Amino acid sequence: MEEAQLIIGGRDVAASSSATFVRHNPISGEEATRAAAATVEDAKAACDAAAAAFPKWSALGPNQRRAMLNKAADLLEQRANQFATLVMAETGATAGWGHFNIHLAAGMLREAAAMTTQITGEVVPSDVPGNMAMALRQPVGVVLGIAPWNAPIILGVRAIAMPLACGNTVILKASEVCPATHRLIAATLRDAGLGDGVVNLITHDPKDAEKIAETLISHPAVKRVNFTGSTRVGKILAGIAAKYLKPILLELGGKAPLVVLEDADIDAAVNATVFGAYANSGQICMSTERVIIHEKVADEFATKLAKRVAALPCGDPRKGDVVLGSVVGKPTVDRVTTLVKDAVSKGAKVLTGGDSDGTVMKGIVVDYVTPDMQLFREETFGPQVSITRVKDTEEAIRLANDTEYGLSAAIFTRDIAKGLELAKRIESGICHINGPTVHDEAQMPFGGVKASGYGRFGGKAGIDAFTETRWITVQLTPRQYPF
Repeated sequence: MEEAQLIIGGRDVAASSSATFVRHNPISGEEATRAAAATVEDAKAACDAAAAAFPKWSALGPNQRRAMLNKAADLLEQRANQFATLVMAETGATAGWGHFNIHLAAGMLREAAAMTTQITGEVVPSDVPGNMAMALRQPVGVVLGIAPWNAPIILGVRAIAMPLACGNTVILKASEVCPATHRLIAATLRDAGLGDGVVNLITHDPKDAEKIAETLISHPAVKRVNFTGSTRVGKILAGIAAKYLKPILLELGGKAPLVVLEDADIDAAVNATVFGAYANSGQICMSTERVIIHEKVADEFATKLAKRVAALPCGDPRKGDVVLGSVVGKPTVDRVTTLVKDAVSKGAKVLTGGDSDGTVMKGIVVDYVTPDMQLFREETFGPQVSITRVKDTEEAIRLANDTEYGLSAAIFTRDIAKGLELAKRIESGICHINGPTVHDEAQMPFGGVKASGYGRFGGKAGIDAFTETRWITVQLTPRQYPF
């Protein structure tokens, strides 16, 4: 069992109340991690430590920050096996998923490092004679990052990498599901020499989530908040942030459509669906949940997809190399099962899957799903994909947009010009033509619309999110006044 303490001001500390909470392995039920259950006082102390570290960190030259973030990326990769072991124990995911997380997260740190010299401003023409007006970007202060469990290393690093590159100090509020994994991220950055208090970590008992979150958001030193997670929790945090007039970047749930047109390469569409729907057992915000396909090619697609999915190896990831490990807990099994049963009762057909061994679920493919079924609308966040058949392109786009969500989408067609035209009509922050809905790169402007959130992570969009634009003028010649 792993022990996870808080990190405040560079020190490993227990909760001030000495309280802890336990995260159990979702497959075996064994204790995976015993973590410090932070109090309100601990949350305030983390904010104070980050505020105290801000003047020194923000004053460093960009290449100093770059060197430390690159060192952190190297350390992250050196600890890949340790991270993968924690991910398997706390979330039930496969070792391969843990190592993929390390690969992308290290890239995010290196991309953030490269951006330290890209935080630029501009001279803005002024109508006042002799006046030089500038728009400058400056670090804001303390940034609170709230990360989820499903891609714990990627999203834990993303929550703090660009804020650090921009000269801010940070607090990472760990997920209650993977406290040790998130703690190791903060410890790795500390070990890279960023300095005491530059990165702080708070873990807390699940029942204290809202209280701890409001304490952190309301603290005067905290100037920006970012959250990746469910739409339900995002709405709660957006309300708290609004209460204190704190800008918040939200990357929330999804119900990603993959649209397959009549002229599509069917094998390519099947390959993209298998990857997009079943990577990490469908527990990715970009996961392909809905295939919307022209009826003339639907039978071929469905037959090939079901065959591929039925062959995906599944089981306890600690005992062998599998594609489908455990889902995060029994509620996921129950939710997916309920939604599939509802669809079947209304005329849908299960082509493969539906069985589970505890929290290990086989991949599910459900055909003939229609918009009146809950499965078409509700985010399952599990290893399933539905197939909805349409008569033409206009119906396909209408149904792709017939959702409260708008994070990722994909279109398969051999007509690239048509694909680009249709991509502009899909209501999502991200759309890939002839590629999977699951696609992330550190330098890209990542985020959604509608109930999938607002704001963008990545590249220059991240600079916009985590710096303050200041208008500063210098009067170079005597100024004339009217009185």
